[in-house]
Amino acid sequence: MLVKWIRCTVVDRRGFERGQRKWAGLLGEPGFRGQGGGWSRGRPNVAHIFAFWESRAFYDSFMARSHDRLAAAQSGTYRDMQVRLFEHRFDVKVGFQPRFTDADVVRVAHCRVHPDRVEHFTLVQEKVWNPAMAGSPGMVRGVFGEAPGGEFLVLSMWNSAAEHGKYRVERVERLALRAQTEADVAAIAGDVVGVESSWTV
Repeated sequence: MLVKWIRCTVVDRRGFERGQRKWAGLLGEPGFRGQGGGWSRGRPNVAHIFAFWESRAFYDSFMARSHDRLAAAQSGTYRDMQVRLFEHRFDVKVGFQPRFTDADVVRVAHCRVHPDRVEHFTLVQEKVWNPAMAGSPGMVRGVFGEAPGGEFLVLSMWNSAAEHGKYRVERVERLALRAQTEADVAAIAGDVVGVESSWTV
């Protein structure tokens, strides 16, 4: 599965939201699995969108055919768009489905990992972080993806911002020490995204 992460700064909020609803046109596209997103909780006017495709081939075919027609509705409503693609490596909690209907917030973490630490980073994600997240009340599902050059995406969906906040306070610092995160990671950036139900396809 291919995971697409889009982040942009919105300059015309109403126009952007109107255009976002046009992405319902993705339904029926071969290989399309789901899309959702919302507004950053910490940065005003920053929007995040997450799209899921069965494979890179299906995604490339869509980009060549239908993408520009659907995207036209949002032209001029945003700036600084950044798009990244990741290959699904494994689920955070079993049986990941690209659904957003039962999530209140999505936590996105984007990690750049030192080349000689990629194997260790992947292993601790599987053995330390995933079980801790999966066992946290309020954590619905998640996905761990990889891009070339030691770039990783950890996406976790939570049924409430409060539950995610509790996990951060109670677990993250202790887990980071156990996982030797500082030794693995060259840079990490993240955000907490409030899910907008009208953006879900």
